Amino acid sequence: MKLQDKCVLLTGASGGIGYAIAKALDIEGCQLLLTGRNQEKLQGLLNTLSGNKHQILCADLTLTRDRQQLLTRAKQLDCEIIINGLGVNQLSLLTQATDSQIEEMMVINLQIPIQLCRGFIPLLNQKNDPTIVNIGSILGSIGYAGSTLYCSSKFGLRGFTESLRRELADTNIRVIYFAPRATNTELNNQKNQAMNQALGNQVDEPSVVANTLVHLLKQKRAVTYYLGWPEKLFVRLNSLFPRLVDKALLKQLPIIRRFTA
Repeated sequence: MKLQDKCVLLTGASGGIGYAIAKALDIEGCQLLLTGRNQEKLQGLLNTLSGNKHQILCADLTLTRDRQQLLTRAKQLDCEIIINGLGVNQLSLLTQATDSQIEEMMVINLQIPIQLCRGFIPLLNQKNDPTIVNIGSILGSIGYAGSTLYCSSKFGLRGFTESLRRELADTNIRVIYFAPRATNTELNNQKNQAMNQALGNQVDEPSVVANTLVHLLKQKRAVTYYLGWPEKLFVRLNSLFPRLVDKALLKQLPIIRRFTA
């Protein structure tokens, strides 16, 4: 599928991965509707993009009125690709989490993408090459100590995306679940980065994630895609032989506990 002149809605555009995706899609010639909660970052991103065809919308998507405003703007611009890139992360043991942190994780990482998909499906049904992309995580397939809340929300997003793909199988809407591994962004704070280094985890730059997603968008098929090796192997092993993964990750638990203390 050619991306040139396609109108793309990208949520979470003020974050590190979102910023890189916007830059990559701009190079492809897309028209972008970029939304996030940080007006200054959105404007700074807009200033780096080519031409004057892109638009930004500062919105809090936990609010019904802001989601409706986004839907209205997307209809006006005739968006046909929706990328749910909004997300939050937190490194902590479950016993350290507050009620508000649990709610925030589930609302932002899972509830908002569900609500946006529900709202945009009628619009996408009218398009020629409509696509929904839900950006998940490798940790949406591998339960990981110190990331119980994040894993729960991304497991849910993966299940939702799989169900939605099957629900829309008799339409022309393509549904993609895209799962990066650890990425060098603000979402992974200094503590996360230090832990990844101590564990020997590979970390991708946002540009790698963005370019891979652009490649997937050019393919005319629905897909679940895991980025990174050996993480892809661990996803497969976790589904077939979870006890093997249990034993492997048990060795990492002392390090994880040290960084969550």
